[in-house]
Parts: sequence; structure tokens; C-alpha cells
Amino acid sequence: MTQENPFGQVLVALVTPFTADGEVDWPGVEKHIDHLIKGGADGIVVTGTTGETSTLTDPEKIRLVEVAKDVASGRAKIITGGGSNETAHAIELYKHSEQAGADGIMIVTPYYNKPTQAGILTHFRMVADATDLPVILYDIPGRTGVPIKYETILRLAKHPNILAVKDAKGDFSEVSRVLNQTDLMYFSGDDANVLPHLSIGASGLIGVTANIAPAPYRTIVDAVNRGDLATATAAHQQLEPLVRAVMTHVPGTVAAKYILHGLGRIGSPRVRLPLVGPEEWEAALIEDEIDHVRGVEGVDFRNFRPDRNAAAGGALPKVAGTTR
Repeated sequence: MTQENPFGQVLVALVTPFTADGEVDWPGVEKHIDHLIKGGADGIVVTGTTGETSTLTDPEKIRLVEVAKDVASGRAKIITGGGSNETAHAIELYKHSEQAGADGIMIVTPYYNKPTQAGILTHFRMVADATDLPVILYDIPGRTGVPIKYETILRLAKHPNILAVKDAKGDFSEVSRVLNQTDLMYFSGDDANVLPHLSIGASGLIGVTANIAPAPYRTIVDAVNRGDLATATAAHQQLEPLVRAVMTHVPGTVAAKYILHGLGRIGSPRVRLPLVGPEEWEAALIEDEIDHVRGVEGVDFRNFRPDRNAAAGGALPKVAGTTR
């Protein structure tokens, strides 16, 4: 690896704790970030998909960077996620994030517009030009409608600020080709595939389940770093039912908040509309998976008290978000 990693290796795609009426719970945000860093996270991605970027206002996004930076106090890198499907808006957001103290930015492929590869290339280049921060490209065609094609990734790799890709496409042969042909770092963007990604040369992960259990991800990364596949595999297998609970029945944010609230780690499981809490049958499926979780470091489900009623529905915040 010729690049130095400015992002960390165990990055948490942070949920944004809300109050029961859908406002940001700022003390809850501080407490949650501190807990994650103490558990082994060395990077926090605020305002990403998991942070409900689509329904946060721009001032909330900037304040999340400021609060996270303050809480981290040098212990972890603070990366700002999200962006916009409007290039001009994305540039403004990332400029303000840089001023607020972000250590890096993660730019999602423009969603909904379905741009061509030329449009994607121009979007990423213009946003990367507008900041001095290191950039992670976020390739998640399941959410955006369009992939960043291999040829486009190779061209973007030539930009001095673009250093990494968060991969939620899951094409491991492509990851290997890009790692072979560029200096880009890769971060696993799919909780179930963290160990496979690391095993072919990824630098780290940006995980949802890590909101609940950062320590085992630290174990996996440290084990891979020292070439200890057996330890990494054991931790990967222990995490599997928890990953299934978080990632397969409802959106990851919804499940993560439901579980964190049940563990007493956040004050409310509330999400903002159009997201809603799990239905009764979905909650039952999540809880069935949790029954299979054994020995995951830093998580004790013996005192798990999920609250379907507190999670029901979704909130309309006082101030609407800024998504166009």
C-alpha cells in the first residue's frame, strides 16, 4: 500500500439518535460516539445513509460534524457522508463540513437523477476539487440506481484528493482489479462482507452493525493486520447473527436504533419519515436473530428490552430536510 490511510480502519456509519418527537438528541449523539470510540472505532462517519442524511437539515449535518469532532478529541477521524444528488449543493455541504473540522468526506454517487458515467465522473471531480480533504467514493448502486463503473473508478483514482472507495457493490473481482491498478484504498460497505473484503486487501470497513458492537470489528481488523485468519474468522462467525438481525429485515438504521434502544444505549428508537419503526412481525424476526447471538464482545443481550411501541411509526421533525 503506497498511501497512508487518513480515515481509520474501523469506521462506524453512525446512527443519529433522535428524541421521541424526531429532533436530534444531541446529548445522546455525544454519548453514543464516545461509547463507539471506547469500543475500538477509529473513524466515525456522520450524516451517511445510516445517519438518515436524507431527512437531516444542512445545519444539523454541520453540527453533527462539530459535535463528533469535539467528542472524538483526536481519538478517531470524523468523516462526513451523504452529499447530494445536486452537485452544487454537495459542494456547499462539503465546504461547510471542512470548515466544521471534518477529517475526510464520503461522496455518494448521485441518486435518483441516474447520470451517465460522464456525469458521475464530473460530479465526483468537481466535489473533490472544492475541498482539500481526502475523499472516499461511495459506490452503492442498490440505493443510487447507478454503479460507478470500473473504467470510471480508474479515471477518478488519478484525482489527488480521491483516495478510497466504500464498496457496497460486492464485486470482489473488480475490487481486486482496482487494488491492482490504482493506489485506492477500499472500505467494505456491506456488513456481511467485511472479512472477505479485508482478505483481498481492503483497508477497513464502514459498518452499520458496528453501532451496536464495534469491538469485534476491531478484533477482525487487528487480526487481519497481523495475518491471523483464525481469530478474524471466529469473530466474523460470532457476528453473523447480529449482522443478520440488523441488515436483513428492515433498513439498517431502523434495526440498529431498535436494538440500541432495547439495550439502553440510546433514549429513543425513533426514525424520521418516510422510515418507520419495525412492524410487529419484523420486530419478531429481529428478536429471533438476536436469540442466536453468542459471545459478541461488548454486547450483553440478557438485559435486552425492545420497545415496539416506542419504535412504531416515524417522526415529522419541526424543520424539514433539504433534499431536493
